[in-house]
Amino acid sequence: MSHFDYSGSTVIVTGAASGLGKQTALRFAAAGANVVLADVSTTAGEELAHAIATTGGKAIFVRTDVAVSSEVERLVKTAVTTYGQLRFAFNNAGIAPGGPPIDQVSEEDWDRTLGINLKGVWLCLKHEAAAMRGRGGGSIVNTSSIMGVVSGPGLAAYSASKTGVIGLTKAAAIDLAGEGIRVNAICPGGIGQTAITENPANLAAMEQLRMATPMQRLGTPDHIAETVLWLCSPGAAYMTGQAITVDGGYTLW
Repeated sequence: MSHFDYSGSTVIVTGAASGLGKQTALRFAAAGANVVLADVSTTAGEELAHAIATTGGKAIFVRTDVAVSSEVERLVKTAVTTYGQLRFAFNNAGIAPGGPPIDQVSEEDWDRTLGINLKGVWLCLKHEAAAMRGRGGGSIVNTSSIMGVVSGPGLAAYSASKTGVIGLTKAAAIDLAGEGIRVNAICPGGIGQTAITENPANLAAMEQLRMATPMQRLGTPDHIAETVLWLCSPGAAYMTGQAITVDGGYTLW
């Protein structure tokens, strides 16, 4: 049983079919929220909606490419049409880091990474804020990364996109503060138990990340979910425009 109560409130979670998005969606559902799941992975998204429904929760899946304005607009309209309002959002959809040095990054990869990780967050904010404006406010959490605070080799596009999310979060927080809409970002560090981090090709990199973390361990998707639910709760009512690192101390070095 969740110690948060989101009964009757509607939340959009993008990138909901796996990893951080999936765990956060499950936590919101357990706390009583109407959860609108968005992802490009239709099968996994529909399976999650079904799983939530079978445990007594409320969820629908809307296939959404966050880099496409019309699809994000449809997502938000579907949320409001289905449940009557939109109060919360977790703009989490993104693609993973990793690439060549900056002089070898292709324009195609740059545009794709920025399109999903940064433009996608902007499009979600744009349409979510319009749905929340004048309707009692709300709370939006965007997924950045520790690589939006620091960086590393081969991360030109990814780091640029995640740093951009932090700047976008601050700007949105200022624009929407008068409407009672809070906007914050989370910056996850090394998180285990996800499809990306458990991919055999990434095991060595994740072990390096663990060793470089002062706590000497990886986080879990639930560490992120707990932070998101708290940021949307009355306990965080005076917080907006912040980038919260959840990283076991990685960025302290």
